[in-house]
Amino acid sequence: MSHLTVETVGHVRVVRLDRPERKNALTSSLGWSIVRAIGDADADDNVRVVALTGNGDAFCSGLDLGGGDEAPVETGLSGQQQMLDEKGWVGRFLLALRFETDKPVVAGINGAAVGAGLSLAMAADIRIAADTARLHPGYLRAGTSPDGGLTWSLPTLVGHENALRFLLESRFVDADEALRRGLVS
Repeated sequence: MSHLTVETVGHVRVVRLDRPERKNALTSSLGWSIVRAIGDADADDNVRVVALTGNGDAFCSGLDLGGGDEAPVETGLSGQQQMLDEKGWVGRFLLALRFETDKPVVAGINGAAVGAGLSLAMAADIRIAADTARLHPGYLRAGTSPDGGLTWSLPTLVGHENALRFLLESRFVDADEALRRGLVS
């Protein structure tokens, strides 16, 4: 089960992460489904823009660390390519959203965007935050470096020093502060 809903409203492809009971935490199935949904939208001439958001009160709380991911997912990658990175879908967010589609991708950040969920949001062309949005890099707490293209997208959006400060402060930023920092528009 991919836990993703996709619908087309007019010329807008709406892609919703749909695991509200887990704050839309990412599994391999959900991650690859997002990448495929962006590709499908790009191939559809009727679609002019892609809207990406989460159901419930979170955009995406990051990687589901609770385990229990679904069965192996068909990725379209060769066995060797897939073996290089078992979480290859995380690295594909930036490629799929920024470089593999000509359609603008708008992230509607409706709540928490943490870790890989933050990377997903920052990979979008435009980020719009609800008053309930809360952004957190998450990586420092886990003792890891940012993934999902965040080391490219974040400095591109806010500059090197501001990106580094945000990552090292490792705290939640609300919608107003995110706007002031240039993380959202």
